[in-house]
Amino acid sequence: QVQLVESGGGLVQAGGSLRLSCAASVRTFSRYTMGWFRQAPGKEREFVAAISRDGSSTNYADPVKGRFTVSRDNAKNTVYLQMNSLKSEDTAVYYCAADSSYGLSYRASTYNYWGQGTQVTVSS
Repeated sequence: QVQLVESGGGLVQAGGSLRLSCAASVRTFSRYTMGWFRQAPGKEREFVAAISRDGSSTNYADPVKGRFTVSRDNAKNTVYLQMNSLKSEDTAVYYCAADSSYGLSYRASTYNYWGQGTQVTVSS
């Protein structure tokens, strides 16, 4: 069982930055691909970014490429999402997720474990 807890969300003005963290309570954190997803009101959950087990490979959704950076610290069992140049359309609840299979999937169904989410609100 993997428990994930996100933090770092909040209210920020357009153009600003936030750094989300996701702490995992599992001894084998390095065996999981980690992903970030988001869900805006009235919309389906969508892929944001994913990072491989060792952090050497990443995958990003087109709307966030060049603005968001995903990273991980396996010694701290934590994955991060640095969000820069935030836009109002980035407003959503952000979730981290763990995938025990290989690959950098953008499909939510691939991920086995999910956090509770953290709210990010970008004011224009």
